[in-house]
Amino acid sequence: MRVVMVSDVFFPRINGVSTAIQTYRESLRAHGVEVVLVAPAYGGEKDEAWIRRVPARPVPGDPEDRLAHWGAMNRAVEKALTEGGDLVHVQTPFLAHYAGVRMARRFRVPVVATYHTLFEEYLAHYVPLVPSGWLKALARRFSRRQCNALDAVIVPSSAMSRRLSGYGVTARQHVLPTGVSLNTPGEGARGWFRARHGIDETKRVALYVGRVAHEKNIDFLLDVAEQVRESVPDLLLVIAGDGPALPVLRHAVANRGLGDRVRFIGYLDRASELPACYAAADAFVFASRTETQGLVLLEAMATGLPVVALAEMGTVDILGPERGALVPDDNPYAFALALTRLLKDDGLRRQLSAEARSYAAEWSSDALAGRMAEIYRQIVAEHAGEGSVACRLSSR
Repeated sequence: MRVVMVSDVFFPRINGVSTAIQTYRESLRAHGVEVVLVAPAYGGEKDEAWIRRVPARPVPGDPEDRLAHWGAMNRAVEKALTEGGDLVHVQTPFLAHYAGVRMARRFRVPVVATYHTLFEEYLAHYVPLVPSGWLKALARRFSRRQCNALDAVIVPSSAMSRRLSGYGVTARQHVLPTGVSLNTPGEGARGWFRARHGIDETKRVALYVGRVAHEKNIDFLLDVAEQVRESVPDLLLVIAGDGPALPVLRHAVANRGLGDRVRFIGYLDRASELPACYAAADAFVFASRTETQGLVLLEAMATGLPVVALAEMGTVDILGPERGALVPDDNPYAFALALTRLLKDDGLRRQLSAEARSYAAEWSSDALAGRMAEIYRQIVAEHAGEGSVACRLSSR
């Protein structure tokens, strides 16, 4: 089977969508699925045979992202399907969605999409002058229209499936989380990473990894850092990532006098630096209320790092069993109490670390890729059957 994936984003742009595409592409091969990706060119990336890069320009006000050339995106998807394709899998809802659906209908192959991002909760952070109620209604209509143009929608959590059904999405939904690669940090990774970033071995490190964006609720973690100032005087909150909220957060850290308790370390290489960063930490902290899944929680757990996080939206599926994690109430005081308990209790940390590794293994990319391959084959078979019925009816 050959699947043409279409996306408005991919590496070197680092985010959850890029990670999901890469993870599934690597794992699907073992299940007889070849992936071809159509994605924007960023400039300077190496050529890879499975990727068709499309000319693109920086998005105004957002230098991290790219806006692909519309005609070139369509031609690239068309060429990929001409070379052979059983199904189109759209990964983002912008130009990629419209090019993917358009060409899938032209070539009479099924088209599905993964709903990665809860736009209803995001838009208010980026269009502050428009009433949030209007923005949410617009996002719901936009999502409903796009999803109902597909043969199926893949959602990473049951919470997202319920939300889309509430929007009026009638297309079939398949709940399938994105799996994680179980990367183990190398021996000595903890000491190496701490030495590289000037972090004393005696420090207790609480780590956040992800996009530094307003919707990630990182200012909540700054509140927590203030709360534990006395109970854990050697705490260091490390924030790994980059994004539009970084200047605001840096200013907030300075204003609160948290300069010695919060460290921003930017993007990290996923293959080498990120596993070492997890190894260097004592707890993973996460306060986002808008995740469609929360893949980074599983990445942390896979390295044996215990988690303290809010269970909201898509993270509920991961955090619900409370294996390898503490799940406090949604307020900085309760969160600070849970973090303090974890950092001061070595036995609890060892217990949660073992639970985290075992639990993350159940979410491995290999296991979940097998389910994705089954979904692909089911949709292709159903689409072929519908085509045969249509042909028979039209011949009467």
